[in-house]
Amino acid sequence: MQEPEKVYPKRLCHEVPPWVCDGALFHIRLRIQSGSAPQLIEPFLATKLIDAAQYYHERRRWFCRLFLLMPDHIHALLVFPVDPGMSRGVGEWKRYTARTLGIRWQDNFFDHRLRDERESTKTYTYILQNPVVKGLCACETDWSWQWHSEDNFVWNPPSG
Repeated sequence: MQEPEKVYPKRLCHEVPPWVCDGALFHIRLRIQSGSAPQLIEPFLATKLIDAAQYYHERRRWFCRLFLLMPDHIHALLVFPVDPGMSRGVGEWKRYTARTLGIRWQDNFFDHRLRDERESTKTYTYILQNPVVKGLCACETDWSWQWHSEDNFVWNPPSG
């Protein structure tokens, strides 16, 4: 008997499920389209992208614990308010940066809810080490294209 072919949706649903408590932390990864230029770490562009992330943080469109640029993708640790939510918040940010900075983003994005402090710490460390592992710098503190919120971050783990 032949197994039925799996059908995957063309667009993923990036809404925070209603059973997830407010304050859940997500690892978000955004990629530029393959073959796109310039690289996200080009100094003018990188500065503008970090400024846009900070702006969204300051306007409470998301809470950004960490925002790190790589040549062709971005890693972020974000908490989303109920309104506008994850999908709309990330989508609007991508549209704004595409329109104003000429970035061609891949459709969709990766998201993963971090379920506890151990997973949060492991992911935070993974993101900071990404430029080192890729040979872009010798030490994570040498990487210029990252931003950490200075707000006191209090982990609000989901209950249950």
